[in-house]
Amino acid sequence: MSRPAQAIINLDALIHNYQLACSLAPQANTLAVVKADAYGHGAIACAKALEPLAPAFAVASIEEALQLRQAGIQKPILLLEGIFSDDELITAAQHKLWLMIANQQQLDTICQTPTQHPISCWLKIDTGMHRLGLAPSQFSAAYQRLINCQHIQQPVIVATHLASADVPTSPQTQQQLALFQQTTQTVNAPQSIANSAAILNWQAAHQSWNRPGIMLYGSSPFAEPQPQADKLKPVMQLLTAVIAVRQIPTGDSVGYGASWSATKTSTIATLAIGYGDGYPRALAHGTPVLINGTICPLVGRVSMDMITVDVSHLPHINIGDSAELWGDNLNINTIADAANTISYELLTGITQRVPRTYQHNGT
Repeated sequence: MSRPAQAIINLDALIHNYQLACSLAPQANTLAVVKADAYGHGAIACAKALEPLAPAFAVASIEEALQLRQAGIQKPILLLEGIFSDDELITAAQHKLWLMIANQQQLDTICQTPTQHPISCWLKIDTGMHRLGLAPSQFSAAYQRLINCQHIQQPVIVATHLASADVPTSPQTQQQLALFQQTTQTVNAPQSIANSAAILNWQAAHQSWNRPGIMLYGSSPFAEPQPQADKLKPVMQLLTAVIAVRQIPTGDSVGYGASWSATKTSTIATLAIGYGDGYPRALAHGTPVLINGTICPLVGRVSMDMITVDVSHLPHINIGDSAELWGDNLNINTIADAANTISYELLTGITQRVPRTYQHNGT
């Protein structure tokens, strides 16, 4: 019998979430962001499930793109950070990858290096995120270079990224949208603005191409309930099982550092999950764990391979009983809040020693 920690990946939920993104912006092309191993869900399996539906995918690096190509994914793949070296340009052209141009060096490399195959390019404008992208004052000249370059596939898509779209009434988002419109008003080019939060909440950001990421995996980008985000279905269910049960007397402590002590005679269950699996060490006492359908509090520090949970209120508890850390019945954002982080970090942090089991078409 293998160690019980596992991640169940529901590809039907993934497809549902992608279709929701499409339905919210029916006039847009909706690519699927599968960077960081599809946010920890398995890029190859997720891309294969979405390839019949999605016109394109997006990843962070050429290594991630080539992994998908080697697995047989044929749809276009956008490199969200573009190329990191000159030699990557030739590889990208050979594999028909789309390139984000986010700085002057990338622009110079692409324009000055003829390629055997035409290159499809996205030109990124920094409208206030101040992470990647050309300044608005550089846009016009850069765009003209690209449309006049013989080995650049037309049209060139112009893009930006929103810094605060997950704040439903963010004035920064309104300012970024206005600056993007002002910067691009003289060109007739396809546009891409919307990430997950903007797809769900900012209709003005719905342009030619949308870029859903976290919403595909069933996690809301918002801190509060949001009507469209509430329709998302979690894709990952992180499960494990009870591997030991013991009773401890009042005053005894549990775990490293004796950071938690029992205020009464308590039943403690040990579960096979820990920070070596990606379950955060930062989680505080009281973090909910679902055992046999009942919420039970985490007690003691998270260790590398195990956690301890107070199950004193359960009428029956046995070795082998199933536990859900997050997923269908326990919202991952609740766990992220307890760790003072976000669901993105939890999902991408699940390590490779946790086996992924894929469910599709109900099986």
